[in-house]
Amino acid sequence: MAYTAADVKKLREETAAGMLDCKKALDEADGDYQKAVELIRVKGLKGVTKREGRTTSNGLVLARAENNLGVMLELNCETDFVAKGDRFQELANELLAHLESSKIGELAAFLSSTMANGKTVQTVIDESNATLGEKIELRRIAVLDGKPVSLYLHRTSPDLPPQVGVLVQLAVDAVEAGKDIAQHIAAFAPQYVRREDIPAVEIEKERRIAEETAREEGKPEASLSKIVEGRVTGFVKEVSLLEQSFAKDAKKTVQQILDEAKTAVSAFHRFRVGQ
Repeated sequence: MAYTAADVKKLREETAAGMLDCKKALDEADGDYQKAVELIRVKGLKGVTKREGRTTSNGLVLARAENNLGVMLELNCETDFVAKGDRFQELANELLAHLESSKIGELAAFLSSTMANGKTVQTVIDESNATLGEKIELRRIAVLDGKPVSLYLHRTSPDLPPQVGVLVQLAVDAVEAGKDIAQHIAAFAPQYVRREDIPAVEIEKERRIAEETAREEGKPEASLSKIVEGRVTGFVKEVSLLEQSFAKDAKKTVQQILDEAKTAVSAFHRFRVGQ
């Protein structure tokens, strides 16, 4: 069965395989297009296990927010070359669309869920792993639903897709404040909304480290308690969003900005590729 240049082009677009690999697959399949697709995927999938131990330190963060729903994902690959490629970014968009429609916020459940094409998310990722020739990994996902959500995506390099993404859920919609707070979170990387959210075990750990450090520095015994509490307070302000100095006006806290906008932060997620 003969095949044409159009068949090779179509096969390349569907599988993201190289020109030579597509021609070889069509030759081996005697021109049968569907069999050629299967051959490329089978050959690619044989290499998946060999790639399992590789590091996926590149990739992208993709997000969408509308109608009181915000979704975000981090999709990783091995090289920035693949991260910049159309097929990798198409995969990210396909996964985000499914995340938006399914609203499944737990990673394991999302990976095992079935997409519109009848395949599980994990299967789709494995097939892309095969055709792109790199280890592809969905590292994490986030879903915020039921209240207004603001988002911010940041490119650390103009030739790469976004590497940092933030979703912020507000109690009451405030477009400008939401955008500003999202950008602030991207820059200052808070870990919690408020000090009450910090686990007690983390506070105690910081208190212990502060005390040991103060003693190593030879601080007077009588001053230890005050020094330790001061350093713990500094830690709390560093990791709590509401107590951080606002990025655009260091004289104000994030809490003050929210109060002025007559809203509050219910939750947030911040993803940075590889972190």
